[in-house]
Amino acid sequence: MNKNEYQATTKHILVVDDEHVMCDLLEFNLSNAGYSVESCYSAEEALRKDLTTFDLFIFDVMMGHMSGIALAEKIKNDPATAHTPIIFCSAKDNDDDVIAGLGVGADDYVKKPFSMRELVARVKSVLRRQDEFHPKQQSVNILKFEGLEINVDAHTVRADGEKLTLTRTEFEMLLLFMRNINRFFSRNEIFDHVWPEHVVVTDRTIDVNISRMRKKLGRYASNIVNRSGFGYGFVD
Repeated sequence: MNKNEYQATTKHILVVDDEHVMCDLLEFNLSNAGYSVESCYSAEEALRKDLTTFDLFIFDVMMGHMSGIALAEKIKNDPATAHTPIIFCSAKDNDDDVIAGLGVGADDYVKKPFSMRELVARVKSVLRRQDEFHPKQQSVNILKFEGLEINVDAHTVRADGEKLTLTRTEFEMLLLFMRNINRFFSRNEIFDHVWPEHVVVTDRTIDVNISRMRKKLGRYASNIVNRSGFGYGFVD
Protein backbone atom coordinates (compact mmCIF):
# COMPACT_ATOMS: atom_id res chain seq x y z
CA MET A 1 0.00 0.00 0.00
CA ASN A 2 1.48 3.35 -0.99
CA LYS A 3 1.20 6.53 1.09
CA ASN A 4 -1.77 7.94 -0.83
CA GLU A 5 -3.71 4.67 -0.50
CA TYR A 6 -3.01 4.67 3.23
CA GLN A 7 -4.30 8.21 3.66
CA ALA A 8 -7.43 7.38 1.71
CA THR A 9 -8.35 4.40 3.88
CA THR A 10 -7.11 5.39 7.36
CA LYS A 11 -9.87 6.00 9.88
CA HIS A 12 -9.83 9.39 11.60
CA ILE A 13 -10.49 9.29 15.37
CA LEU A 14 -11.12 12.15 17.82
CA VAL A 15 -10.25 11.57 21.49
CA VAL A 16 -11.79 13.97 24.04
CA ASP A 17 -10.55 13.64 27.62
CA ASP A 18 -9.45 16.27 30.15
CA GLU A 19 -6.59 14.00 31.27
CA HIS A 20 -3.64 14.88 29.02
CA VAL A 21 -1.83 11.63 29.86
CA MET A 22 -4.85 9.57 28.78
CA CYS A 23 -5.05 11.48 25.50
CA ASP A 24 -1.35 10.86 24.89
CA LEU A 25 -1.71 7.13 25.61
CA LEU A 26 -4.72 6.76 23.33
CA GLU A 27 -3.05 8.73 20.55
CA PHE A 28 0.12 6.63 20.77
CA ASN A 29 -1.62 3.25 20.82
CA LEU A 30 -4.27 4.04 18.22
CA SER A 31 -1.68 5.58 15.91
CA ASN A 32 0.42 2.43 16.23
CA ALA A 33 -2.69 0.45 15.26
CA GLY A 34 -2.89 2.44 12.01
CA TYR A 35 -5.42 5.15 12.83
CA SER A 36 -5.19 8.92 12.40
CA VAL A 37 -5.84 10.43 15.84
CA GLU A 38 -6.49 13.92 17.20
CA SER A 39 -7.09 14.92 20.82
CA CYS A 40 -9.06 17.62 22.62
CA TYR A 41 -9.00 18.32 26.35
CA SER A 42 -12.60 19.53 26.65
CA ALA A 43 -15.96 19.13 24.98
CA GLU A 44 -15.95 22.83 24.14
CA GLU A 45 -12.64 22.47 22.29
CA ALA A 46 -14.02 19.48 20.37
CA LEU A 47 -17.07 21.45 19.24
CA ARG A 48 -14.79 23.99 17.56
CA LYS A 49 -13.54 21.28 15.18
CA ASP A 50 -15.19 20.09 11.98
CA LEU A 51 -16.65 16.95 13.49
CA THR A 52 -17.85 15.65 10.13
CA THR A 53 -14.25 14.71 9.27
CA PHE A 54 -14.04 11.99 11.94
CA ASP A 55 -14.95 8.30 11.65
CA LEU A 56 -15.10 7.64 15.41
CA PHE A 57 -15.27 9.59 18.67
CA ILE A 58 -13.79 8.45 22.00
CA PHE A 59 -15.07 10.50 24.94
CA ASP A 60 -14.48 10.63 28.66
CA VAL A 61 -17.74 11.10 30.58
CA MET A 62 -16.71 13.52 33.35
CA MET A 63 -15.06 16.66 32.01
CA GLY A 64 -15.08 20.33 33.06
CA HIS A 65 -18.13 22.37 32.16
CA MET A 66 -19.64 20.06 29.51
CA SER A 67 -19.73 16.32 30.07
CA GLY A 68 -19.05 13.66 27.49
CA ILE A 69 -22.74 12.70 27.66
CA ALA A 70 -23.77 16.27 26.75
CA LEU A 71 -21.22 16.32 23.93
CA ALA A 72 -22.54 13.02 22.59
CA GLU A 73 -26.10 14.36 22.66
CA LYS A 74 -25.05 17.36 20.53
CA ILE A 75 -23.34 15.06 18.04
CA LYS A 76 -26.30 12.69 17.81
CA ASN A 77 -28.74 15.57 17.36
CA ASP A 78 -26.79 16.91 14.37
CA PRO A 79 -27.76 15.04 11.17
CA ALA A 80 -24.24 15.55 9.81
CA THR A 81 -22.68 13.51 12.65
CA ALA A 82 -25.62 11.49 14.01
CA HIS A 83 -24.29 8.21 12.62
CA THR A 84 -20.65 8.64 13.61
CA PRO A 85 -19.94 5.98 16.27
CA ILE A 86 -19.00 6.95 19.84
CA ILE A 87 -17.08 5.02 22.49
CA PHE A 88 -17.10 6.22 26.09
CA CYS A 89 -14.02 5.60 28.27
CA SER A 90 -14.81 6.45 31.86
CA ALA A 91 -14.07 5.66 35.50
CA LYS A 92 -17.82 6.04 36.13
CA ASP A 93 -18.83 2.41 35.98
CA ASN A 94 -22.15 1.86 37.74
CA ASP A 95 -25.13 0.59 35.74
CA ASP A 96 -26.83 4.00 35.55
CA ASP A 97 -23.71 5.59 34.05
CA VAL A 98 -23.38 2.84 31.43
CA ILE A 99 -27.11 3.07 30.60
CA ALA A 100 -26.84 6.86 30.26
CA GLY A 101 -23.90 6.52 27.88
CA LEU A 102 -25.51 3.88 25.71
CA GLY A 103 -28.84 5.66 25.96
CA VAL A 104 -27.57 8.69 24.05
CA GLY A 105 -26.51 6.43 21.20
CA ALA A 106 -22.96 5.41 22.09
CA ASP A 107 -21.70 2.22 20.52
CA ASP A 108 -19.56 1.02 23.42
CA TYR A 109 -18.67 1.92 27.01
CA VAL A 110 -15.22 1.00 28.31
CA LYS A 111 -14.64 1.19 32.06
CA LYS A 112 -11.35 2.63 33.35
CA PRO A 113 -8.84 1.24 34.02
CA PHE A 114 -8.62 -0.75 30.81
CA SER A 115 -5.83 -2.23 28.75
CA MET A 116 -4.89 -0.42 25.56
CA ARG A 117 -5.03 -3.76 23.76
CA GLU A 118 -8.67 -4.12 24.80
CA LEU A 119 -9.48 -0.54 23.73
CA VAL A 120 -7.90 -1.03 20.30
CA ALA A 121 -9.88 -4.26 19.87
CA ARG A 122 -13.11 -2.45 20.69
CA VAL A 123 -12.27 0.37 18.29
CA LYS A 124 -11.71 -2.18 15.52
CA SER A 125 -15.01 -3.90 16.35
CA VAL A 126 -17.03 -0.67 16.28
CA LEU A 127 -15.44 0.55 13.04
CA ARG A 128 -15.88 -2.84 11.39
CA ARG A 129 -19.56 -2.73 12.28
CA GLN A 130 -19.87 0.82 10.98
CA ASP A 131 -18.30 -0.19 7.67
CA GLU A 132 -21.12 -2.68 7.14
CA PHE A 133 -23.41 0.33 6.71
CA HIS A 134 -21.05 2.45 4.57
CA PRO A 135 -22.94 3.85 1.57
CA LYS A 136 -20.06 3.24 -0.83
CA GLN A 137 -20.33 -0.49 -0.25
CA GLN A 138 -24.06 -0.77 -0.87
CA SER A 139 -26.48 -0.18 -3.70
CA VAL A 140 -29.35 2.22 -3.08
CA ASN A 141 -31.75 0.54 -0.70
CA ILE A 142 -34.93 2.18 0.52
CA LEU A 143 -37.50 0.62 2.83
CA LYS A 144 -41.00 2.10 2.99
CA PHE A 145 -44.12 1.69 5.06
CA GLU A 146 -46.79 4.18 4.08
CA GLY A 147 -45.10 7.58 4.65
CA LEU A 148 -42.23 6.16 6.72
CA GLU A 149 -39.06 5.75 4.67
CA ILE A 150 -35.57 4.47 5.50
CA ASN A 151 -32.72 5.16 3.10
CA VAL A 152 -30.27 2.44 4.14
CA ASP A 153 -27.39 3.88 2.11
CA ALA A 154 -27.70 7.44 3.45
CA HIS A 155 -28.72 6.35 6.96
CA THR A 156 -31.70 8.70 6.87
CA VAL A 157 -35.29 8.31 8.00
CA ARG A 158 -38.26 10.39 6.87
CA ALA A 159 -41.78 10.35 8.26
CA ASP A 160 -44.36 11.88 5.91
CA GLY A 161 -41.58 13.85 4.24
CA GLU A 162 -40.00 15.15 7.44
CA LYS A 163 -36.42 14.07 8.11
CA LEU A 164 -35.98 12.47 11.53
CA THR A 165 -32.77 12.57 13.58
CA LEU A 166 -32.18 9.12 15.03
CA THR A 167 -29.12 7.88 16.88
CA ARG A 168 -27.22 4.97 15.32
CA THR A 169 -28.82 2.61 17.83
CA GLU A 170 -32.34 3.87 17.09
CA PHE A 171 -31.68 3.70 13.34
CA GLU A 172 -30.47 0.11 13.48
CA MET A 173 -33.41 -0.94 15.66
CA LEU A 174 -35.89 0.60 13.24
CA LEU A 175 -34.04 -0.92 10.29
CA LEU A 176 -34.19 -4.35 11.93
CA PHE A 177 -37.93 -4.01 12.56
CA MET A 178 -38.81 -2.65 9.11
CA ARG A 179 -36.82 -5.34 7.37
CA ASN A 180 -38.92 -7.86 9.28
CA ILE A 181 -42.42 -6.36 9.51
CA ASN A 182 -44.79 -8.36 11.74
CA ARG A 183 -41.92 -10.35 13.22
CA PHE A 184 -41.13 -9.95 16.91
CA PHE A 185 -37.63 -9.91 18.41
CA SER A 186 -36.66 -10.73 21.98
CA ARG A 187 -34.38 -8.30 23.79
CA ASN A 188 -31.49 -10.75 23.34
CA GLU A 189 -32.10 -10.86 19.58
CA ILE A 190 -32.23 -7.05 19.42
CA PHE A 191 -28.97 -6.89 21.36
CA ASP A 192 -27.28 -9.32 18.95
CA HIS A 193 -28.38 -7.30 15.91
CA VAL A 194 -27.79 -3.77 17.19
CA TRP A 195 -24.98 -3.63 19.75
CA PRO A 196 -21.33 -4.49 19.01
CA GLU A 197 -19.28 -7.12 20.73
CA HIS A 198 -18.19 -6.71 24.36
CA VAL A 199 -20.98 -4.27 25.31
CA VAL A 200 -23.10 -5.18 28.33
CA VAL A 201 -26.68 -4.02 27.75
CA THR A 202 -29.56 -4.40 30.18
CA ASP A 203 -33.24 -4.82 29.31
CA ARG A 204 -33.75 -1.26 30.54
CA THR A 205 -31.25 0.08 28.02
CA ILE A 206 -33.14 -1.52 25.13
CA ASP A 207 -36.48 -0.29 26.47
CA VAL A 208 -35.16 3.27 26.87
CA ASN A 209 -33.82 3.36 23.30
CA ILE A 210 -37.08 2.05 21.86
CA SER A 211 -39.05 4.58 23.91
CA ARG A 212 -36.91 7.41 22.52
CA MET A 213 -37.27 6.10 19.00
CA ARG A 214 -41.06 5.95 19.34
CA LYS A 215 -41.18 9.61 20.42
CA LYS A 216 -39.44 10.59 17.18
CA LEU A 217 -41.66 8.50 14.90
CA GLY A 218 -44.85 10.54 15.39
CA ARG A 219 -47.92 8.68 14.15
CA TYR A 220 -45.80 5.62 13.34
CA ALA A 221 -44.88 5.12 17.02
CA SER A 222 -47.94 2.90 17.41
CA ASN A 223 -46.49 0.49 14.84
CA ILE A 224 -43.69 -0.39 17.26
CA VAL A 225 -45.35 -2.98 19.48
CA ASN A 226 -44.18 -4.85 22.57
CA ARG A 227 -45.98 -8.20 22.73
CA SER A 228 -45.62 -10.01 26.03
CA GLY A 229 -43.66 -13.22 25.67
CA PHE A 230 -42.53 -12.38 22.13
CA GLY A 231 -40.68 -9.05 22.33
CA TYR A 232 -40.69 -5.97 20.10
CA GLY A 233 -41.68 -5.67 16.45
CA PHE A 234 -43.05 -3.38 13.75
CA VAL A 235 -46.62 -4.30 12.80
CA ASP A 236 -48.58 -3.10 9.80
